[in-house]
Amino acid sequence: MQYTNLKRIYFIGIGGIGMSALARYFHFNNVVVTGYDRTETALTKQLQQEGIAIHFTDDIALADLNADLIIYTPAIPKEHKEYNYFLANGYPIRKRAQVLGELSASKFTIAIAGSHGKTTVSSMIAWILKHSGYDCTAFLGGISANFNSNFVAGKNDVMVIEADEFDRSFLQLHPDIAVITAVDSDHLEIYGTQQELEKTFTEFAHQVTEKGKVVLKSSLPILKNIKREKYSYSINDTNADLFVADYKITLSGSQVRLNNGMQYKLIYPGIHNIENSVAASSVALLLGIEKNNIISALNVFNGVHRRFEIMYQNDAIVFIDDYAHHPEEIAMFLKSVRAIYTGKKITAIFQPHLFTRTRDLAEGFSESLSIADEVLLLPIYPARELPIEGVSSAMIYNNILSPSKHLMEKENLLEYIQTQPLEIVCTIGAGDIDKLVEPIARTLKQKNPQL
Repeated sequence: MQYTNLKRIYFIGIGGIGMSALARYFHFNNVVVTGYDRTETALTKQLQQEGIAIHFTDDIALADLNADLIIYTPAIPKEHKEYNYFLANGYPIRKRAQVLGELSASKFTIAIAGSHGKTTVSSMIAWILKHSGYDCTAFLGGISANFNSNFVAGKNDVMVIEADEFDRSFLQLHPDIAVITAVDSDHLEIYGTQQELEKTFTEFAHQVTEKGKVVLKSSLPILKNIKREKYSYSINDTNADLFVADYKITLSGSQVRLNNGMQYKLIYPGIHNIENSVAASSVALLLGIEKNNIISALNVFNGVHRRFEIMYQNDAIVFIDDYAHHPEEIAMFLKSVRAIYTGKKITAIFQPHLFTRTRDLAEGFSESLSIADEVLLLPIYPARELPIEGVSSAMIYNNILSPSKHLMEKENLLEYIQTQPLEIVCTIGAGDIDKLVEPIARTLKQKNPQL
């Protein structure tokens, strides 16, 4: 499909992080963009402030019936009225992934996939390319602190795309460089088994162009199955092409030295983010960007919204917010918190995301959350799913080994925070737990005012 002549595009699910980046792209290119989303959020408010009209009721009378194209997210329910109207009346309809695949077909595309880490790596790559003058257009799965957006406009033919494995969306892409950060069990409601997930990631790697390259973590089991030019990276594997020779974590960030002599400081905390920086550096080096330019970019990389984001701190307490919603992500996050704030009591407030994910990974959630000294478990955020009988946060709660653990409703959380002794407070999850971040921060400020 040709996108250059489109005048009006209507988005169903425009408030999603991936959909909103695409909406911003077309808006930037002078297309009239409007859309629907189920819930008003800070992101939808930003889109409205940028000039994109959005409504929050599934009502065809409110939709743009003159749209040249309808773009939808697969997360919408099958009975969605607007979607079914457009489908029945012959409107051109595309999934977000299809549009990205077609937009990037004629571009030099760098696609970053993985069950975790992909948003940070995508943001790091985009920042290095922009900061060095290489330039790019980027579609990110989070709000980059450096760009204050999930969309970055560029003037050349290079595209950086965060590639989503949900619904096998990333198979729409044919990248020149594919990056794979992790292949941990997730979206098993789609894939069924870990083996099928690995098979699909391998298929994604083989989507690269004839002279394309694959950059991936050296410990991934799929590495041996990939029959393309490949480059490995690691935080600790000295057999990888690029690895961390030495690092030191402090309260002010991480000092990192790579085996190729590169040395830089990350002000963005977390052991996992050291590894993410190696992945991003691998891509930049393959593009021929000078080491000094990579170093200078990483030195001033400010991270991604809701990724180890410090919301409040003083001498008595630290409050960190993180998007982690998979057991491996939570474990890496809490291990990093433990490494930075040695000897401090860690209170983890976790909202599970999806009934299927909770059902499939409950044991892993229990194990990773047990790294914290105290766990406050909120009810499951359903997102696109209906409840599953017998599946609740109690499945996780029962096997948590932390000295203190509580099943808690949202409305009781602030009172608990106000009355209990706390040192390191962490909100964790991909649902609407972000709506609690500001109230928690206010409560902690009142309880522990900055000295």
